[in-house]
Amino acid sequence: SSGINAESGNNLPAIFEQIQRATGLPAGDFPNIQEFSETLKKCDFSKFKPMNQAMVDALDKMISTELPRLMAQVPQDQEVFHEEYMRNLNKREGGALYDDDTTPFGLGETLDILNSAVPINDYQYEFEQLGPDADGKINGTQAKKPMQDSKLPNTTLKRIWALGDYDKDGKLDIREFSIVKHLIKLKLDGHELPVELPKIWLEGLEIDDFRR
Repeated sequence: SSGINAESGNNLPAIFEQIQRATGLPAGDFPNIQEFSETLKKCDFSKFKPMNQAMVDALDKMISTELPRLMAQVPQDQEVFHEEYMRNLNKREGGALYDDDTTPFGLGETLDILNSAVPINDYQYEFEQLGPDADGKINGTQAKKPMQDSKLPNTTLKRIWALGDYDKDGKLDIREFSIVKHLIKLKLDGHELPVELPKIWLEGLEIDDFRR
């Protein structure tokens, strides 16, 4: 639908911008325009098969629902770092963890955020606008656009989904959605994502607790 063909080389910037607006993909996910233009000149578009929308929809479902569920089953490969990190986080009672890292740009502020409860009320209206089902949950397709609006790379968004989908059912309730949005804000503010969710974020977060 974007009209990319052998004659599109001179119009690639506009085409990429159109695709970016339509899909919410970050600009960094697109190939180098000059190199892509040279590649197009070598393609025989008469041999390309037409797009199969059913396959595109199936792939979208796999990426938004099945892949996060699968990723959640993959063992963490940062166990040593995770154990040390969480030990320091859990024993910290206030102030910066390290005396030489009390600036607004260091680990101190990150830990302050991770030691504070998630402000669920801040995300309630946005969640309701997405149309949760009878169980008070939204699926991956519904959550995709508000997550991609952050312009974070898809690899980062996948990790955020895996952390936020606490009960690993491929859907988000209001608390899980709030965690996802809070993690996005954390990342956009320049902080690193936690290896696992802080305990204070999970207080009272029972699987059946927030069903309507």
